Amino acid sequence: MASTIRNGVAVCTAWAATRPCRRLPPDRTRRSPQLQRPSLSTTFSPRIRCPGLWRSRARSTSERNDAAADDDQVLLEAPGSFRIYKSGKIDRLNDPTILPAGVDEATGVASEDVVLDAATGLSVRLYLPKKLQDTSAKLPVVVYFHGGAFLIGSAKDPTYHKYLNALAAAAGVLAVSVDYRLAPEHPLPAAYDDSWAALRWAASAQDGWIADHGDASRLFLAGDSAGANIAHDMLVRAASEDGGPRIEGAILLHPWFSGNAAIEGEAPAAAKVTGLLWSYACRGSAVGGADDPRMNPLAPGASPALERLGCARMLVTTGLEDGLAARNRAYYDAVAASGWRGSAAWLELEGEGHVFFLGKLECDNAKRLMDRVVAFIAEA
Repeated sequence: MASTIRNGVAVCTAWAATRPCRRLPPDRTRRSPQLQRPSLSTTFSPRIRCPGLWRSRARSTSERNDAAADDDQVLLEAPGSFRIYKSGKIDRLNDPTILPAGVDEATGVASEDVVLDAATGLSVRLYLPKKLQDTSAKLPVVVYFHGGAFLIGSAKDPTYHKYLNALAAAAGVLAVSVDYRLAPEHPLPAAYDDSWAALRWAASAQDGWIADHGDASRLFLAGDSAGANIAHDMLVRAASEDGGPRIEGAILLHPWFSGNAAIEGEAPAAAKVTGLLWSYACRGSAVGGADDPRMNPLAPGASPALERLGCARMLVTTGLEDGLAARNRAYYDAVAASGWRGSAAWLELEGEGHVFFLGKLECDNAKRLMDRVVAFIAEA
């Protein structure tokens, strides 16, 4: 994670590749035009408690006596993505455009929105490749979790809509992109719980597209950044809960893991930024700060979960210019050495930063990454 602390404000750039969007009202049949809205500002009542994380800048007596001005102090900013204030308020800054489901002109992939829980707003967007829409062939099913620090992003985001169209077309899969609830309005574990519900729904093949075209025996998980973190949590749940789905493989693209302390090769500021974001997204539910096993699978006592990961194969990828690269490699090494009975594969790409492929699908390294993902799925 690229991050700095300037004038008491933490600035991170790891999330710039994602694009948040406005969510559509739950309506499976409606096809909505593109919508725009101003940046969303919400409030988060409890104060963020991360003692010792941030350097405080010298303030005048009048500033110290002005609680309102103090609450408006910016603690963390991801340029173009979000800004978090000391009061707990969040401004979502990036492009709020949403895209309707339909047929993608570039790939011919068809997509459809399905509401899974009207009460919570949980929904998924399904993707079906054109070349296989009218055949009896059964396709691998890929359940995808978007990134965005648990704070931004959506299955209806133009960035993810484009990426899932490309993935479905290239890999010949039926993709299920999960639109989970976001923090801080819905603190963790809401995103994990929504993702688990969506995974179980996809594995049950209740939907007509999945029943007609999907092969639930070839079920894959995939995600980028915080979405790859979610994928890991789904593997832990699948191994520990009765009746969990059988998962063939997991694809972790630049997974967002961290800890209370930086590891070798990781900038100390990255752990500090993660500590704030994790506390903010959890709103009091974190166990051990950023050493919560969900954020740090390498934390003391977390290793047994790695031995029982609920899939047969795993692919972990990173960009060597990503501030999370060292943590990604440490995760892969720990899984490979854990005694887990599955097989793990690793791919690193030189000169690339965090989730670079989302913003430049046509570059050589993005194509190389897509080819590796396609090959991994084809091995099923």
